[in-house]
Amino acid sequence: MGELEAGVIDDVRERLAATPGDLSPHRVAEAMRAAGRPVGDATVLAVHDALRRDVLGSGPLEPLLRQPGVTDVLVNGADQVWIDDGDGLRLTPVRFRDDAAVRRLAQRLASTGGRRLDDATPYADVRLPDGTRFHAVLAPTSRPGTTISLRVPSARTFSLTDLVAAGSVGRECAEVLGAIVESRLAFLISGGTGSGKTTLLAALLGLVDPSERMVLVEDASELRPTHPHVLGLEARPANIEGAGEITLNTLVRQALRMRPDRLVVGEVRGAEVVDLLAALNTGHAGGCGTLHANSAGDVPARIEALAAAAGLPRDAAHSQLASALDAVIHVARAPDGRRRVTQIGVPVRSSSGIVSIAAAVEFGPDGRVSRGPGSGQLAERLG
Repeated sequence: MGELEAGVIDDVRERLAATPGDLSPHRVAEAMRAAGRPVGDATVLAVHDALRRDVLGSGPLEPLLRQPGVTDVLVNGADQVWIDDGDGLRLTPVRFRDDAAVRRLAQRLASTGGRRLDDATPYADVRLPDGTRFHAVLAPTSRPGTTISLRVPSARTFSLTDLVAAGSVGRECAEVLGAIVESRLAFLISGGTGSGKTTLLAALLGLVDPSERMVLVEDASELRPTHPHVLGLEARPANIEGAGEITLNTLVRQALRMRPDRLVVGEVRGAEVVDLLAALNTGHAGGCGTLHANSAGDVPARIEALAAAAGLPRDAAHSQLASALDAVIHVARAPDGRRRVTQIGVPVRSSSGIVSIAAAVEFGPDGRVSRGPGSGQLAERLG
């Protein structure tokens, strides 16, 4: 909008806030007349739509969130709005008038998730009613201004066949992944942020036998596998009073009492790793989840660190890991933005008791497949 329209919006917003009533074109026109502004049908409707976006939905971000394929919308202050629609991050022409407008949107979205966002608590991480994961940090804690990060749930669940067609998974890789699921191996999908871990996990869960009962434990509900028997448990942060928190490790314990054939932890990120490892070591075959890691080889160190924070000693963590985990599937994002499976590895325990990941199969960007030192062990586990 131009400067004149921005001034109109400010005038109308202040006048509407001073009197009760619903937001309507009629009230907008009255407020414009009272402010001595020119009143025309086109201008009234433009101001009404702008105010409506400001108080409903996601404001100027709404059109971006509705675009097919968009997974992330990122606001870096008033002048930078980025999106990721599968080809990497790119800057959009969307702008906010000022940081105050970004702040208002962030506070309103946080409130819809039952969280407070103000100078006393300048950050919030919640799941919005439509499933979108919302995070914000207010300025001046955040520079160059208030930041908003929105992770958009996929409108569809991709099958393994879809991922093969998209080039994320090669045909030989798909065969190995299918065998891992069918053989009920316990596995973790590792990768960086936005590498496609959740998408791949949902696709693999779609291969699970329809007779099996799956219980999903997630921090924010993102997994939507195509399967007839799925139960989901979602963690909950503390409310404004600091009460009511439900942690992932609490939910993992609850899930074990629900007779799961497959226990799935959407993202292993904290103390729940101890309960998950214990479950996989006590007869819960086929369990799986995702884990942030830069490579498959980094997975033991990540699990060791998470377990140590939960009070599990290093030796015990590696001992549990060695017998609980059968495979690690690593996904990475290429410089061109394409996500693909790059390696499947197996845990190997040394004489000192420390676990490392041995590459079993590696998949090159040119489609080349190479066998690694762990290929024999993977073949044994697949039977």
